[in-house]
Amino acid sequence: MKRTVKKHSLAIRWFHWLNFPLLAIMTWSGLLIYWANDIYKLGWGNKTILKFFPDSFNKALNLPFRLAEGMALHFVFMWIFTINGLLYVLYLIFSKEYKLILPNRHSLKEAWHVILHDLHLRKGTPPQKKYNAAQRIAYTGVIIMGIGMLLTGMAIYKPVQLNWLCAILGGYEWARAEHFILTILFTLFFVVHIVQVMMAGWNNFRSMVAGFEVLPLKEEMDVSEPEPAAQAPTSHNLNNH
Repeated sequence: MKRTVKKHSLAIRWFHWLNFPLLAIMTWSGLLIYWANDIYKLGWGNKTILKFFPDSFNKALNLPFRLAEGMALHFVFMWIFTINGLLYVLYLIFSKEYKLILPNRHSLKEAWHVILHDLHLRKGTPPQKKYNAAQRIAYTGVIIMGIGMLLTGMAIYKPVQLNWLCAILGGYEWARAEHFILTILFTLFFVVHIVQVMMAGWNNFRSMVAGFEVLPLKEEMDVSEPEPAAQAPTSHNLNNH
C-alpha cells in the first residue's frame, strides 16, 4: 500500500526551476565575455597543461566577437538571478525551512557516513529525511557561492564605483579570478546534480515538479527538525531536494 507524501512547497519548486534557465544563460553569456580576455590556464610559467578555453572550443560554440551581446545578456539576467536568490533566502528565513538546510554540529561526520554509503562501503540504509548531512553542506555551500558570485560580479562590473568592494576581494584581477572559479564550481555542482537526479529515478524528480513523493507507508519520510545526534545519516544522493 502506498501514499503520497508532501515534500516541496510551491515556492521552493518555483525558485529551483527558475534558477535552471538563469544559470544556463549566465554561464553562456559569461563565456561570450570571457572570450575577449581568456587568460586563465592550468600550469606554471610558460608551461600550459590546460587552457580555459582553446580556440577550437570557442569557435565550435560560436563565441568569438560577441562580447557586447554577452555583456548585455549577463548584466540583465544578473539582476533576475539576484532577485530570485534573495527571495529564496528570505523564504527560507520566514518559513523557517533554513533549519532543514543549514548544517549542524554533526553534519561533517554524518556527511562522511553518507559518502561511504553512496560508495557502497557502508551497509544498511538509514532512515530518509528531507535533506541528509551531505545535502545540507552542499546546498548551504551553493547559497554562499551565489553570494560570492554576486559580490565578485559587481566588483568587476563596476570596479571604479565599487572600488572598496574590489579592494576587499583583493583587487580587480583577483575578483575576476574568483568569479571564474565560482562559475566552474557552479557548473560542476550542476552537472553532478543532474547525473544524480537521473540515478535517483522518477519519484525524486516528481517531488520537485509536483511537490510530493509516492512512498510505501513504512518509507514515509521524516522531515522534522532537529535530528537526534545518535541517528544515522540518510543515504540518498545530493539530488534528493
